[in-house]
Amino acid sequence: MSVRHKLLLVEDNPAVAQTYLAYLRRGPFDASHCDTGAAALAALAQTDFSVMLLDLQLPDMAGLDILKKVIAERLPCVVIVITANGSINVAVEAMREGAADFLVKPFAPERLFVTIEHALERQALKRIVSNIAAPAEGDHFCGFIGESLAMRAVYRIIDIAATSKAPVFITGESGTGKELAAEAVHQRSSRSNKPFIALNCAAMPKDLMESEIFGHVKGAFTGAVADRDGAGSQADGGTLFLDEICEMDVALQAKLLRFVQTGIFTKVGGSQPQKSDIRFISATNRDPLKEVEAGRFREDLYYRLYVMPLALPALRERGQDLLLVARHFLQLYAAEEGRQFDHFAPETERLLLEYPWPGNVRQLQNIVRQIVLLNDGTVVTPDMLPPPLGLPGANLERLALAVPRGRPPAPATPNGAPAVDESFSLLEMERGLIELALTQSGGNVLQAAAALEISPSTLYRKREQFTPGDRPGPAPREVRPLALAETEMIRAAIAACGGNISRSAALLGINPSTLYRKMQNKELAQP
Repeated sequence: MSVRHKLLLVEDNPAVAQTYLAYLRRGPFDASHCDTGAAALAALAQTDFSVMLLDLQLPDMAGLDILKKVIAERLPCVVIVITANGSINVAVEAMREGAADFLVKPFAPERLFVTIEHALERQALKRIVSNIAAPAEGDHFCGFIGESLAMRAVYRIIDIAATSKAPVFITGESGTGKELAAEAVHQRSSRSNKPFIALNCAAMPKDLMESEIFGHVKGAFTGAVADRDGAGSQADGGTLFLDEICEMDVALQAKLLRFVQTGIFTKVGGSQPQKSDIRFISATNRDPLKEVEAGRFREDLYYRLYVMPLALPALRERGQDLLLVARHFLQLYAAEEGRQFDHFAPETERLLLEYPWPGNVRQLQNIVRQIVLLNDGTVVTPDMLPPPLGLPGANLERLALAVPRGRPPAPATPNGAPAVDESFSLLEMERGLIELALTQSGGNVLQAAAALEISPSTLYRKREQFTPGDRPGPAPREVRPLALAETEMIRAAIAACGGNISRSAALLGINPSTLYRKMQNKELAQP
């Protein structure tokens, strides 16, 4: 920090204040001191401070009131609150109100300087982001393909994050490229020549996750036949990427928090602390704040890691980028497999754009590869699209042969589409059969599950889907196996809709992709 920053220390204890001021004289700060809230407000009105160190316990007012005034008036300073060891909850509340960070008494000078440096970096990053006007150029960026406004914003944030040491928190649905974004931040940073270590917190048993992060010593647990370095050691000087971090066990989150705060960790079964210089990048496909509210993710860890947010858009939100990505994969896999494909037919592109792509880029990649492997030609036509995007005409003909002939078609609406008949709802059918089975068994879950030919756990899970107070559907006359009843209802719906899968799905109250999957599982296409 070569630039000198104006700093305001608000601390009512004279001895403690003198200690902090002695610390600050070692750094590039012009520090002023106030011992009351009123004096602090007066100083803020007269001087533009870059940083304020704010004790929350003041003799004349609460430190939170000063913080709220700074935030409300958009004063150009970052606030770092100082709290006692037993007041962590108050510190977390202060960060909710807008504090940049907090320090727990007592703290070393090094910890003070690191906290201030990170707070100033975050402030600078926010200022740069707010001033960005020019979009990124080109449709390729560090492995990403796309030129939509949403992706240009992503490219900008990656570039900004790469210049900082601050932790990055990536959010986005599965398949949007969170690890690719983490690698891009690393590769464009000054740490690019150091290790990039990725850990998937969802793919690792929680009993082994601690060893994966911190390492272990010989004999620490059964199977620990030798000392082993964890990601904390391997990523020293580089980047540690914690994918699906919201899946991490809450007990381990406390140990990770200390590592993030201090850079110090101890191997499992060991006693010797180790220090590691690491850039943390985290990612999740969940809403991290909802995980915090539900108690599954520590709030203090969230505020330590959620410094530089990076939200990746879903593929369906990227417009024409989808076609750029699809064409890239088509060229790639056609070359790999020795096929002649070079473009998509216009109708095929329309179908690709209309599909919601719940699996995002990963799903699109798999679909295009299936097309290339199972077909040949120069143009991808709609009949080449595999489920759930398309169903070959031959399969539709077999479906028409498979459905029962005696059921009359559903009544038509003025536009020719079949009217929705609630008797076709799969959920209501399941609810009616389950309730009838429970009634006939006198509430005996085991007997009811046996009559429905499902497991008791499946019966409980399905009952949880029912919303209390909903109007029940038509009551069934007898208990039948759920799978058989579902098959008959799907066949009847397809027949009523003349083989139109989208209308059949609407009639059944499910997504077309779900209907395709059920058709494949039940082999409904077989005559």
